[in-house]
Amino acid sequence: EVEELKDAWDIARGADGLVLVGRDGGRISRSTDGGASWADLATGGEGRLSVAVTGRNAFAAGKYAILRSTDAGETWTHLGLEETRHVGRIVVHPADPDVVYVAAVGHLFGPNEERGVYKSTDGGRTWEKSLYIDENTGAIDLVMDRNDPNTLFAAMYQRRRTPWGFSADGPESGIYRTLDGGETWREMTEGLPEGDKGRIGLDIHRRDGDLLYALVESNPDGRGLYRSTDRGESWEKMSDRNPRPMYFSLVRIDPSNPERIYLGGVQFSISDDGGRTWWPGEAAPGVHLDHHALWVSPHDPDLVITGNDGGVATSRDGGQNWLHHHNVAAGQFYQIDVDSRDPYWICGGLQDNNSWCGPSRTLTDEGRMTKSGPRNKDWVRIWGGDGFWNVIDPTDPGIIYSESQNGRFGRYHAGTTETASLQPTARPTADDEEREYRWHWNTPLHVSHHDPATVFAGANHLMRSRDRGHSWEEASPDLTRQIDRDTLPIMGQPVDSTTLSRHDGVSYYGTISEIGESPLDAAVLYAGTDDGMFWRSRDGGATWTDLTGSVPGLRHGMWVSGIEPSHHVPGRVYLTFDGHKDDDYRPYVLVSENFGDDWRSITEGLPDDASVNAIREHPRTPGLVFLGNEVGLYLSTDRGQRWSRLTGNFPTVPVDDMRIHPRDNDLVIATHGRSIWILDDVTPLEQIARGDVLARDAVLFDGQRGTQWVIGGGPWFVAGEFIGDNPPEGASLRYWLRQDLESPVQLEVLEPGGGVLRTLEGPGEAGIQTAVWDLRADGPGEDGGGNGPLVLPGTYAVRLTAGDATSTADVVVRQDPRVDVSRAVMAERQDALTRLHGMSRAIESAESAIDTAQGRIEAAREALERAGDGGSRLLAEADSLAERLEAAAEALDEASAGRLAGAIEGIHAPPTADQVWQIERAQERVADAIRTLNTLLTDDLTALESRIYQPGAMPRPLGAVALPPASPM
Repeated sequence: EVEELKDAWDIARGADGLVLVGRDGGRISRSTDGGASWADLATGGEGRLSVAVTGRNAFAAGKYAILRSTDAGETWTHLGLEETRHVGRIVVHPADPDVVYVAAVGHLFGPNEERGVYKSTDGGRTWEKSLYIDENTGAIDLVMDRNDPNTLFAAMYQRRRTPWGFSADGPESGIYRTLDGGETWREMTEGLPEGDKGRIGLDIHRRDGDLLYALVESNPDGRGLYRSTDRGESWEKMSDRNPRPMYFSLVRIDPSNPERIYLGGVQFSISDDGGRTWWPGEAAPGVHLDHHALWVSPHDPDLVITGNDGGVATSRDGGQNWLHHHNVAAGQFYQIDVDSRDPYWICGGLQDNNSWCGPSRTLTDEGRMTKSGPRNKDWVRIWGGDGFWNVIDPTDPGIIYSESQNGRFGRYHAGTTETASLQPTARPTADDEEREYRWHWNTPLHVSHHDPATVFAGANHLMRSRDRGHSWEEASPDLTRQIDRDTLPIMGQPVDSTTLSRHDGVSYYGTISEIGESPLDAAVLYAGTDDGMFWRSRDGGATWTDLTGSVPGLRHGMWVSGIEPSHHVPGRVYLTFDGHKDDDYRPYVLVSENFGDDWRSITEGLPDDASVNAIREHPRTPGLVFLGNEVGLYLSTDRGQRWSRLTGNFPTVPVDDMRIHPRDNDLVIATHGRSIWILDDVTPLEQIARGDVLARDAVLFDGQRGTQWVIGGGPWFVAGEFIGDNPPEGASLRYWLRQDLESPVQLEVLEPGGGVLRTLEGPGEAGIQTAVWDLRADGPGEDGGGNGPLVLPGTYAVRLTAGDATSTADVVVRQDPRVDVSRAVMAERQDALTRLHGMSRAIESAESAIDTAQGRIEAAREALERAGDGGSRLLAEADSLAERLEAAAEALDEASAGRLAGAIEGIHAPPTADQVWQIERAQERVADAIRTLNTLLTDDLTALESRIYQPGAMPRPLGAVALPPASPM
């Protein structure tokens, strides 16, 4: 699977610092400042993305279409060529962006005619096939002479991947040249190795179109780097170097120095003498291995950008030193698991980037410099190699079973960071003294739902340990078809030791790919294999029943991609198959109600061209089921009878795995290309699956909660890092609206006695909406503005008013689980905060009254000025009263307790003796200031106005401001 899933890179650079990076998973990352910052672009494409840029014009090739943007990637238009499916390279005419060439690889897993070189002269609106060999041979690379754009060279590649292996054998691979813009092509063979040539990588010098380099796979004697100085007429072998051709075949010529050659590979290679000799060791020290894409600046030869299995890296000194761009979330996660910590952690395996564990949210405040959220450095590496399955002991989050390629798995102990290697070795038998287990590249692991000491692992046998991996037993016979894959032809030809790239990317065939254990019955086990077998045991593995023939509508040997025994019904089990390795991308999703004896297809609503990777049933609600496929995330609220796509801000990306957190009810999603995503608290989806929510005008969902997390200090300077999103602080109040409203909805948090504690507004658009309550009472300001005190932990009723409809539900406010204090202490702390809040309310009322009084004084001045003579004395009195009101405002400001409430909220403890004294003193000073103010309002202002206005025009006297409530501590 390596070529499809990993060789998924391209880099192109346009004007004014524009850099586009095409990634696996249908994603383009864009930088407009030369790589200092990055943003993901919504292309609507899928799969591997190749990119090409001319100024602000960009072309990209996804899994099902060619795309074009004329605004540097802001928007994209689909341009067809859907059945080419995979593209090796896009080339754009340097002077006319409407002239575009596409090197189409075609289907990777089967024959098709939509492959070869395509050309468009109208910006991609129409296409014509320029070079075609046959249904097995596509174009893997393409270069253009910028000085003579009618001259192009194409690398044609005959190859086929199958479920069991790979072959690059075939006589049709080769280098072809056109001198007339693709009207005619001629194969260039002089000096190139004879026989099958395999994959070829090309480059042409930017300034000298006579100079070309080609990496040719060929047989071991002919394999290497070739150079032509006569426009491909003849070739000279420069070096034997050509690392893993199927996976890389990347060569680039420095645009400013034709003697400097760059090669991709596991290691990055640089030559300064045309490819004869190479820098010793790794030419990109400190940068991740496996380099698949490379761009060298035509204007500054020291500026080099590489794309590798670890992301994007830039050198500004010609490869001497490198900067890795940590602010691009490009993780390709295979499997994930979640633990019971609070906040919980997520563990997952990354393609070629080991296995890691990190927090679902952080409890630090990075200050005003940036947002708060999980960062790369919050994650801990727990296992090496390509990361795959990670399964956490449900009773001890410090024990994690982690696996890298081909069954190399072990047990990680977080407390000491020690690791125990656990992969079992097959014991010889009388019939087979050299017996070995076969392990899937992505070997499934499972910790029993019923006994955390019982661990399962899938080889060709189901392996079981009853002591956390210390010892192992075969819990099944060989469950695979036991086929010698070298007896299976590829492209009609047998595969042997001389086959180019023989089975590269498929280490073993005939292995268990999925394990299922019933959460309701430890004796019920299921296993599926990569060669299409499906088995059941109802006696804990003592005997097994082959159910392969009971599953309808499948191709022979289709890979089992998901097994999900029900949490609710003993005989119910969900099953998914992935046929893309047979060139079949249709969804195969089935459910059985009788332990797999009979099956029903459940694919309505799923796209017919996106294979399925994972399925998960909600552990509390039987109707709610989630599914991940090659384009995104789907859900069903009726046990799979109908599927709907979950969109929102979730991208178009392959979803490889999902987990539902048993406590927080979050849906955690592993994507191939966009790292990990979390859908916070799927309780609303549960309630939709259980009842008639969607038919009602407005529903406030039950079961919501918020936590009063204690947020501590964090690092201040975190520029250049990726920072994820924390959930909103407080409680997310989610509700359903059947139709759009003319105004926002109102949500009222109620006190136990029924009074309104907090009033919020929320969006009035139809659908599931959210309003966030910060777990505080209304603030002291007008209309509840400002910060009120945090409420005590407990259960609060919330009332939703949406037009004429109302709905009420409870929300639970819980204390930070790390805080352990008594309710008496919390009550004492809350009393202090309540008193301070009362003072703030009184001060706010007083300040409002002062503003009103000052306005009345200004109106009185205007009346005196209109009256003319005799008003000078009264004007002086008005000025004096205005000054005394200003002094009263200053007295209130001085009397307030300032930041005292924040200091008391900063710790879950009673207020200190000094804070108690400050509260008492503030209470007295505020009360004194308000008493003084009330004299000005009720006596002095009234007296002034009575001498200015006639009795009938006299404004209504202002009332006194209430004193802050006194509550002895």
